[in-house]
Parts: sequence; C-alpha cells; structure tokens
Amino acid sequence: MSWAGPEDIYLSTSLASYLDRKLLVLLRDGRKLLGTLRSFDQFANAVLEGACERLIVGDLCCDIPLGLYVIRGENVVLIGELDLEREELPPRMTRVSVTEIRRAQKAEREASDLKGSMRKRMEFLDFE
Repeated sequence: MSWAGPEDIYLSTSLASYLDRKLLVLLRDGRKLLGTLRSFDQFANAVLEGACERLIVGDLCCDIPLGLYVIRGENVVLIGELDLEREELPPRMTRVSVTEIRRAQKAEREASDLKGSMRKRMEFLDFE
C-alpha cells in the first residue's frame, strides 16, 4: 500500500487532472461551454481554448465559436470531461446555423411568455 502525500491529494481533487482535456462547463446562468482547459487557479477561474457555447432548443443544436475564453470560478456550476469518442450529437438532434437557433430561441421565449400570460388571465378561476 502506498501513501499519498498532501500534494497528491491536492492534485487529485483539483482541476489539474483536466488540463489539456476537452471539457463541458455548465455556468450558473445555464450556458454550456465546451473547450480545452489550458489554465485554472484556486478559485476555479479557468481558461478554455477553442471554446464554444452550445445552444440547444428542443432537438436543435448549435455551437457558437468563442475562441480563448476566461471563466470566473464563481459562475461555474459543473465541470466535466467530454468523451471524445462519444462527442457526436444524439441521432434525434439536428445541428443548425446560428440564425436558425436564435429564431428557435425567440419562438420558445414567445411561447413561454404566452403560456405565462394565459396562466395569469386564468388565475381568477380557482380550480382547487
């Protein structure tokens, strides 16, 4: 049995094991970023190289290139390594252009707003 020194424990619990690997980073505002981790600090501030933002609306998907991207650690919810062999989209999803995904986002927002306004109009009916 080998003993792990304090520096070994630190490396195993830090982002060091993810350096130079392709990651998915979920941010507090719901955005999903993909890129290669190039640097980080003790606050989980991170630098992604070749970063892109993945937008998903229903079965539509679009990756918007961001280039070199700095992320403040306080905005990070989750960081995970991407399996490069399984990086392709599921068969049900369709990759679309930025214009198409923005149009789909707008339609989704308008549908959500309409649903909310209909709910408010119906509040006077007490179904309970």
